[in-house]
Amino acid sequence: MAAKPPAAEAAIPRPPSPRMRADARRNREKLIETAAAAFARGGVQTSLEDIARRAGVGIGTLYRHFPTREHLVEVVYRRELDGLCTAAVELARTLRTDEALAEWMQRLVGYIATKRGMADSLRILMTAHSERFADVAGRLSQALKGLIEAAAADGTIRGDVDSTDVMQALSGIYSAPDTPDWQDRSRRLVSLLMDGLRSGAPKGAVRSGGSSPEE
Repeated sequence: MAAKPPAAEAAIPRPPSPRMRADARRNREKLIETAAAAFARGGVQTSLEDIARRAGVGIGTLYRHFPTREHLVEVVYRRELDGLCTAAVELARTLRTDEALAEWMQRLVGYIATKRGMADSLRILMTAHSERFADVAGRLSQALKGLIEAAAADGTIRGDVDSTDVMQALSGIYSAPDTPDWQDRSRRLVSLLMDGLRSGAPKGAVRSGGSSPEE
C-alpha cells in the first residue's frame, strides 16, 4: 500500500472549493462514488489503490482529495446521509404522506445495508469525532420526524407516534445478524412497521388511487 502523506492524520476533510477545477471536481466525485460501492462490497479496508484504479485516477490524486482512509469514509458517509435528508423533502412533495414515510424508511434500510461493511470505521469515527457527526445525525432524525408529523397530521398514520421510537425500531434492524437474506427480511420488517403505524389511522383504509370509506 502506498505510504500516507506526512501529517495527513491531522488534516480535516473539507468540501470541495467552489474554485476547484472542473476536472478535479469530477475526479473527486468519481472517487466518492467508487469508494461507496467498494466499501459496500468489501468493507472499509478495501485497497485505496484499487479504488483509485477503478475511479480512473492515480493514488496521488486520491490522497490529494482524501489524505487518509478515515477522511474518505467520512465523506462517503456524510454525502449519502445528505442524500437521505434531501430525499425526505422530495418524497414529501410527490407522494401521499404515509407513502412518503414508507418509501423513506425503505431507502434508509437500503442505506444501512450498504454501510454494514463500514460499521467498525464509522463507530470509531463517531466516537473520536462525535461533534462532527452530531449535525448529520440530527438532520436524519429531523427528516424522519418531519415525515411522521406530516403523516399523523394528515391522518394517514396514527396520531400517537413518537419519531424517536420509530428511529429506535429502525436502528434495531441494523443490529440483526448479517445473513444472506438480511436485506429482504429488513424490508419486510419495515413494511410490518408501516402496517402498525397505519393501524387505527383516520385515513388508514385509503391507498393510492383509492377512496376513503366516507366518500
